[in-house]
Amino acid sequence: MSLNYVMIGSNDVAKARSYYDAVMPRIGGKVVAEYMPHAVCYELRGGGCIWVATPFDKKDATIGNGNMVGLLCQSTEEVRDAHAAALANGGTNEGDPGDRPQYGPNFFGAYARDPDGNKMSFVYFGDAD
Repeated sequence: MSLNYVMIGSNDVAKARSYYDAVMPRIGGKVVAEYMPHAVCYELRGGGCIWVATPFDKKDATIGNGNMVGLLCQSTEEVRDAHAAALANGGTNEGDPGDRPQYGPNFFGAYARDPDGNKMSFVYFGDAD
């Protein structure tokens, strides 16, 4: 079994879309479906998808403590670029790009929150020595 998609809740998909439209192409993502103003879907390298959507139950989207989407990058430069795009497009910094040896010897990552407060990481595992 593999992961097919992740839903990220938003209270303003149009605002969130400007953020994701800037970030997703930097890590190989592209828009494959849009149902504005309620939802937009980005396909990632490898075929998995991220949907940014208003909640189906019509209640406010809220962030979850401990929830995070990890987005795989192909280089440390891609991690830095995605993180910079996130911050330049309404995101907030949750951790600058850098080595995270506590997560493994080759873990390089950065962390941001989207305009709705959803946390994500941009990660690259590097080459083993």
